[in-house]
Amino acid sequence: MLGLPWIITFGPLDDVDEWEPVVCGPYERPHALALAESVVAEEQLMAVVEPLVPALSPDEIRGEIAAARIAASDEAARIEASDLYGDFDDVIDDELEAAAEAAGEPAGPRPAPAEAELRAGFARIAKLLTEKGS
Repeated sequence: MLGLPWIITFGPLDDVDEWEPVVCGPYERPHALALAESVVAEEQLMAVVEPLVPALSPDEIRGEIAAARIAASDEAARIEASDLYGDFDDVIDDELEAAAEAAGEPAGPRPAPAEAELRAGFARIAKLLTEKGS
């Protein structure tokens, strides 16, 4: 999934602001993460970064939906089981922070990629999408 194109959905953090979410992309994953972090660091917004699945048929889409449902039920079961041992979210946050520190990732938002980097990423995504299924 990391090699797929990714999209970013920006939206309001709460119901007080009422506007339609803005969907941007596709981007390569590192570019999507950096752009999302850069935007939400400056404004009170929600950003969701997710892979864009280039399905070529209704059956492929149904397969992706089935896989997402299975993953969601597995996640729900893991969360339910984790309640026996405390707050699962706190553990995940600690693990993610430790992994970021071990990987040498700086704290705070990543710098937004330059336009040239994004355009090069668009070209790679276009190539990926046109070669899929060939």
